[in-house]
Amino acid sequence: MTTVTTREWESKLIALLPLYGHRNWIVVADSAYPAQSRQGIETIVADAEQIDVVQAVHDAITASRHARANVYVDSELGFVEEKDAPGVADYRKQLDKVLYGAHLNRIPHEQIIHKLDQSAQVFRILIIKTELTIPYTSVFFELDCGYWNSEAEQRLRQAILVGAPR
Repeated sequence: MTTVTTREWESKLIALLPLYGHRNWIVVADSAYPAQSRQGIETIVADAEQIDVVQAVHDAITASRHARANVYVDSELGFVEEKDAPGVADYRKQLDKVLYGAHLNRIPHEQIIHKLDQSAQVFRILIIKTELTIPYTSVFFELDCGYWNSEAEQRLRQAILVGAPR
């Protein structure tokens, strides 16, 4: 794990995004996120606000032609109270604004970690760790193909079953 300046983490993101595609992940993590030991997972620590990193990652993926993202956030975040984690209400508002229009999934943290772990067995993952100290605030971007969607895939699979190539 390395600590990098704002400019360096953005450079890393810009350099890796063209290499990444369907089934790669980019995670913007809070400060308590653990360093994972699996090969293929690269963790860097950014000297930047977490919401700014989420915005930059979202913008970079949205601007790419080859990738789009399924975004996961911990469902637990909706239940964290301000008295237990000062600033959480404001964070939720900021996150909703940044991710407005994204394909957003709110599922339990352990389910997201399981999905991430399964992907890490074969595909590379970039974790950008921030200094945010509010629980359940990590944002997980599971990359998907930007120029092919599930409906097209279903039509393709159906055509293969029928056996009628075009």
